[in-house]
Amino acid sequence: MTAAKTTSIPIACVPAAIPAGERRAHFALAERLFGELALGRLPLDDGYQFRFPATALSIVTKFLTNERLCCPFMRFALEIEPGTDAIVLRMTGPIGTREILDAELNLDHCKSTGCGCHVS
Repeated sequence: MTAAKTTSIPIACVPAAIPAGERRAHFALAERLFGELALGRLPLDDGYQFRFPATALSIVTKFLTNERLCCPFMRFALEIEPGTDAIVLRMTGPIGTREILDAELNLDHCKSTGCGCHVS
């Protein structure tokens, strides 16, 4: 029996990991998802949980395709509950993940303006 190796992945976003021709569209998609389509968000100790309309499923999965390249340290969980019109996306990781998401997705905007938008 071989002992499993644990690899430490740095907590850093690497936008260059997204193909150059797709970067601008990826960040525009993120802005649309989290700025317009999000129905709510719940802060977690290790990241965030977001709710989106079920009709946004293809947009969310397109976002995840490149986001996992950009942020390889992050864990993504997508849930589709039966009988609901919403999907749940959890983006979690090691300590510091929530702060990276705040900056990357401009989620700290609500903190600074007090608007409370997109907060469950």
